[in-house]
Amino acid sequence: MTPPTLARRLGTTDAVVVGLSAMIGAGIFSVFAPAAEAAGGRGLLIGLVVAAVVATCNAVSTAQLAAAYPSSGGSYVYGREVLGEWWGFLAGWAFVVGKTASCAAMAMTFAAYAVPGSAWVMRGAAVAAVLLLTAANLRGVTRTASVARVLLVVTLVAVVGTTIAIALGDPASPAERDLGAVDCGALGVLQAAGLLFFAFAGYARIATLAEEVREPATLTRAVLVALGVAVVLYGAVAVVVVRALGDDLAQTITPLADAAEAAGVGWAGPVIRVGAATASLGALLALLAGVGRTSLAMARERDLPGWLASISPQHRVPDHAQLTIAALVVALVLVADLRQAIGFSSCGVLVYYAVANLSALRQPAAQRRSPRAVAVLGLVGCVVLVATLPTASLVGGVVVLAVGVMGRAVRLRRDDR
Repeated sequence: MTPPTLARRLGTTDAVVVGLSAMIGAGIFSVFAPAAEAAGGRGLLIGLVVAAVVATCNAVSTAQLAAAYPSSGGSYVYGREVLGEWWGFLAGWAFVVGKTASCAAMAMTFAAYAVPGSAWVMRGAAVAAVLLLTAANLRGVTRTASVARVLLVVTLVAVVGTTIAIALGDPASPAERDLGAVDCGALGVLQAAGLLFFAFAGYARIATLAEEVREPATLTRAVLVALGVAVVLYGAVAVVVVRALGDDLAQTITPLADAAEAAGVGWAGPVIRVGAATASLGALLALLAGVGRTSLAMARERDLPGWLASISPQHRVPDHAQLTIAALVVALVLVADLRQAIGFSSCGVLVYYAVANLSALRQPAAQRRSPRAVAVLGLVGCVVLVATLPTASLVGGVVVLAVGVMGRAVRLRRDDR
């Protein structure tokens, strides 16, 4: 009997919407603060440019690979096909680790804006969001894309409207005259870029849809369109937030709301909170599905427990993988804070894209759609940004990745016996 497969239901617009929902989410409402802490206001802006360049290279490499290998799993599949099984495992494990942390960050950002209060009240709201959106994902990817479309429209209206209001506002403090000197050096700027990469990494979600889009060739367009929109929007928001808050940006967990207050447009607070809540939910919805599908691909190859390879006969989604990821995200929400989740996520995702770029670099000429220099720049950029992340994020990420590698080695040795 042929096992059930994922249904090819999505078009280019659906893929763009899902990718944008993953990028224009918690990051735009939360990531600027830890980046400003690392590099200051001016350094943050330079770091954003660096992150955007690396993300663009990664996007081009990912799209090239997805067109050649239209299967659920992203760089896990690409690494296995082009470089070998161990490279594929490293990419897949890094994605699962990094994106599980991303899901926790999305949930915590939702709670910070939607139900401000004590830490445990916010953690409870974050857990509830994870459980409800896991239930939505278990109903099928078509419903996921439809919900993501609604959430994305609400988010864009809120973010664009608020950004314009802050830009035109009359600052109530002199913060705008102090954008923060770039006195952190190159290391601070690179740390900021590595943290800001968290905000751009959602286009990986599009690649994990390769087994569910009607025509895999559309993935290239979807990735580049989604990333282009996100880069423009993030740049505009970063400029107005840094201008309004200056060095105070590093001290807040709700930068857009505080920027509106500083610019004298505090009336926009409710709009910001609605936008932040819907953006975080849209990103969480997309990422839960993406991590589940990579886990499915790894389980099919026995790199994760075979139980995770289950596909629901009714809704044709990876049900066991989705439930397992939800449980892990809930655990992270209960033990970590937002900044820790962002740094940990960046470490895993940058390793994932390093493997993607190396795979694109090794593809045969017939499959190559972009110059090799793009993959080289993306690979070097990922390695440098990982190496310069805050120490806690780097050490934690390396330890978890090493645990996964050792676990696979033990399993292979046991199978050989």
